[in-house]
Amino acid sequence: MNAIKPKAMRDVFIETLISKMEEDKTIFFLSADFGSPALDKLRELYPDRFINVGIAEQNLINVATGLALEGFKVYAYAIAPFITMRCYEQIRVNLSVLSQIRPMCVNIIGVGAGFSYDMSGPTHHCLEDLSIMGTLPNITVFSPSDYSSAEHYVNETLKIGIRYLRFDAKPLFNIEAQEEIDFAQGFRVVKAGEVGVIISTGYMTHKALEYANKLQLVGKNVGVIDLFLPSTFNYESLEKALRGYDVLISLEEGIGNAGGLDSKILHFINTIKLSKFYTPLAMHGKYSFEIGSRDSLHEHFDMGLQNIIRALKGHDD
Repeated sequence: MNAIKPKAMRDVFIETLISKMEEDKTIFFLSADFGSPALDKLRELYPDRFINVGIAEQNLINVATGLALEGFKVYAYAIAPFITMRCYEQIRVNLSVLSQIRPMCVNIIGVGAGFSYDMSGPTHHCLEDLSIMGTLPNITVFSPSDYSSAEHYVNETLKIGIRYLRFDAKPLFNIEAQEEIDFAQGFRVVKAGEVGVIISTGYMTHKALEYANKLQLVGKNVGVIDLFLPSTFNYESLEKALRGYDVLISLEEGIGNAGGLDSKILHFINTIKLSKFYTPLAMHGKYSFEIGSRDSLHEHFDMGLQNIIRALKGHDD
């Protein structure tokens, strides 16, 4: 991690978008009664291109679609579990289906991916979005691990297309990766390893790097790959990045075996015909009503350091 203070993805993204709004009059920003410090600035500078639709996520998607069909580049912003699940039919019909015949630019920004709102309980945990948004045709899922990735993605969001941006709610440090962000690849090598590699997305890339650094202290050199475009990454490039590894471990704040990150990787493994020892680490089909820290939730769902060690030992056995 670098010494720069942590920042919230949403604020850095919105601040960068504000600079684009000055030159591009077609950018519109919608909110479902959800704010941020940066959004206060946007609302003050461009009140004619900001709409708060209220606590009405279904209407948020309807209004966003209407503006996009009129040629605007639209950003629809709300808490992640509500903007994905409360209005799923509107996203499916208005955006996934309609965009196939009526090209438009809509960016769904969900804040609070995974266990971001750890103390708020299962209603605010967003553990299904990788699965349900990833299953919709014509929608790109962007799952950044830090604010620098979110900032660099702004230019991508100005292009025609439908995207779901799953932002962590907490301020995070930037990750010092060995590779630069390349949206054509959909992933970056954060740390090179030897026998095993952890493939993670979003906040869990921070945990993967933490685990890898701890394991290195005891002589186990584990690599880390940040998969920030889990539905559209380049298969050939990832296959090259995995050469030399015998053990693959995936790490996600999501429900396992339900179409999330582990399912994307299994499809990749099957398509490329990889022969690897693979262990997916994710939630095992239940919600948690225990109120605790993010780390305690990871331990509860067997996603901690000891589970990484067991996966590596399983290969040795």
